[in-house]
Amino acid sequence: MTERFAVTKYRLGLMLFTMLGFSPASAQQLILYVDTVTKQVYTEPGENRIKLGTFQQVKDEPPRKSPEQPSRVSARPETAPVSAPVSASAATASMEQPKTELPSAEKPKEEKKWYDRIGIKGYAQFRYSKSLWGDKDDVSYWQDSSAGPNSSFLIKRVRLAFSGDITDHLYLYLQPDFVSTPAGSSSTHFLQLRDAYADIFFDRNKEFRIRVGQSKVPYGFETIQSSQIRLTLDRNDAMSSCCRDERDIGAFFYWTPAHVRDRFKDIMAKNLKGSGDYGMFAFGVYNGQGANRLELNDGVHLVSRFTYPYQFGNGQILEAGVQAFHGRYVASNGPVATGFTPVMDAPGKGFRDERVGLHAVLYPQPFGLQAEWNWGRGPQLNETQTAISNASLNGGYVQAMYKIDGLRWGTLFPFVRWQYYNGALKSQRNAPRDRVRDLELGLEWQVMKEIELTAVYHMMNRTNVMNAPYGPFKADILRFQLQWNY
Repeated sequence: MTERFAVTKYRLGLMLFTMLGFSPASAQQLILYVDTVTKQVYTEPGENRIKLGTFQQVKDEPPRKSPEQPSRVSARPETAPVSAPVSASAATASMEQPKTELPSAEKPKEEKKWYDRIGIKGYAQFRYSKSLWGDKDDVSYWQDSSAGPNSSFLIKRVRLAFSGDITDHLYLYLQPDFVSTPAGSSSTHFLQLRDAYADIFFDRNKEFRIRVGQSKVPYGFETIQSSQIRLTLDRNDAMSSCCRDERDIGAFFYWTPAHVRDRFKDIMAKNLKGSGDYGMFAFGVYNGQGANRLELNDGVHLVSRFTYPYQFGNGQILEAGVQAFHGRYVASNGPVATGFTPVMDAPGKGFRDERVGLHAVLYPQPFGLQAEWNWGRGPQLNETQTAISNASLNGGYVQAMYKIDGLRWGTLFPFVRWQYYNGALKSQRNAPRDRVRDLELGLEWQVMKEIELTAVYHMMNRTNVMNAPYGPFKADILRFQLQWNY
């Protein structure tokens, strides 16, 4: 800054004396001062004046006038008296030379701190259900407490996610839920952890990574699809019964080639109800007891998944894949309706817990289809409700949907889903057998990016797995959900 100001003073002096057109008579030194306020030049010091430099007069040949150009008239400022003429052409001979002005270097960009790379997003879901007819007093839906007698409004989820690429090789994700209800509690709106993990990338293209912490177990399609995106209000019983809250603590390896990762991103960007990037290939180990549950044996579950989104020439995308897991699960028991507590017919490490499943998704452009099915074995309460032992299971669902764009008010997704399950819910006490034959007719209306409204006519034909003696019920329920995104 000092060098720039000195050069400016120097140029100002040269310009002034050139305009004055003085011719020196004899060599002598002259000290000039510049007023920092008015920018005028003086030969004497004074208030607001700083030294411009020391000049020496030299003889100069008078410039020859061109016959084609008129002589230049010099102007003398009234407020800038000068006591002696100075030749501007010789000013550089003995003055205090300022440093040559150099182009100012760009300020280096300050590197962002890790916390500046963190983004915040979230959503909330507000529900209301009304039982229309059937066994209305016997309704007990384990996934939604607003569906049943003596129930009405419910805040189902309030999520706030913190995430970001801390470096080229590290991505962090943290998501709590503010309205959780722990098992066995009659109170609601507890703060509970949903996700807390780090993605560690091995390469700059981010094709290979390990996810460590509590996260979704890569099994199935709907189980890893966010509740914020999913069309139906709840996940199907057959697939989501694989693990409590679809999450667990573990380490998962994901491989997603660049073109597959771009396709996953494109599916999400086009609002086609995708699941996100959980790898084209996944393999991992995890505790096996479910999210926010203590591990009860010294073994781990193994899981693997492969999926591929194939794009046809017309732009339509069909994703298909297979997955499986294996481990030991420690079930819980307690008194049933007779007061008897079922015995646990299993080794100390728990029951054999294993499944294999298939999924296929034709993304809605505009018509879409989605289907999943799985088979396996796990803990299950027997028919006499006297013991819990290993038993087989199978089930899945088929869903059709249609995407209607271009409306004045948002986007519509009409859908229909039929689901079937014949197996146990291992995460419920006593692992009761769950028989499901449900049909759902629904419509999701995306009013705007921030607001979504979903209405579902749900024809339930299932088991009350929350209360002994675990009897069946049939009921038609009208369900609504308002979701706001932020």
